[in-house]
Amino acid sequence: MQLSQVINLATHPIHDIKYGQACKQKFDKDGVLVLKQFLTPAALTAVVDEGKNKQHLAFYTESGHNVYLTQTDSNFSNDHTRNKWVQSSKGCITDDQINLDSPLRALYDAQELRSFLALVLGENKLHPYADPLSSINLHYASAGQELGWHFDNSSFAITLLIQSPTYGGQFEYVEKLRNSDQGDMNYTGVSQVLSGEIEGQAVSVDAGDLMLFRGRDALHRVTPTLGDTTRMLVVLAYNAEANVALSESARMTFFGRLT
Repeated sequence: MQLSQVINLATHPIHDIKYGQACKQKFDKDGVLVLKQFLTPAALTAVVDEGKNKQHLAFYTESGHNVYLTQTDSNFSNDHTRNKWVQSSKGCITDDQINLDSPLRALYDAQELRSFLALVLGENKLHPYADPLSSINLHYASAGQELGWHFDNSSFAITLLIQSPTYGGQFEYVEKLRNSDQGDMNYTGVSQVLSGEIEGQAVSVDAGDLMLFRGRDALHRVTPTLGDTTRMLVVLAYNAEANVALSESARMTFFGRLT
């Protein structure tokens, strides 16, 4: 499959270094970048059809966690921000379940896209996951399902919205809420977000849009899906280093299997 059949290259000339530098400048400034109508209409239709046809294969999880995605810390009380629980739930199909001729496969494997993303992200090179499950994931959020407030462990995330829900499913974030490199967890600021004193900034993302996001120090969530239309989101997961696999415990938690 030709890349021009998957990416709207007229609007997003990823081969153009000036376009890549402009995207990097905006991403560095805002910590988030949304490339509108990144997929061609034909590619988007094909991926939506694939997602609907394979939704019955999805592994569903529902879990409580704190915003730091860490274990409970006995040095703090149960109602302290460090230990306060939020809820997340979703379904997921994994890389090995994506069709070999899927537009998602052509997109993920394209060296041109990896080079463009590496430039925007400020990385030397991007590599796929070494395990067979983690590189391409398609997430499903049906009515009532959500991703609770959290910080990411990774330095960047690349997602592609495939199908918007009827209502809800809104991505929200609060930028620069902590400084993880200096060990500043900003319990006060996080508590204000959890209580609603500080509201998240909503990001407008539509089906076919590609989003890059730095979530290590930006608290973020996806609000509950409302209505009968399932929210479908693809995660394109790369690593800055080669031969990195998602841990076995993480694979069991997110996918319910190791291979």
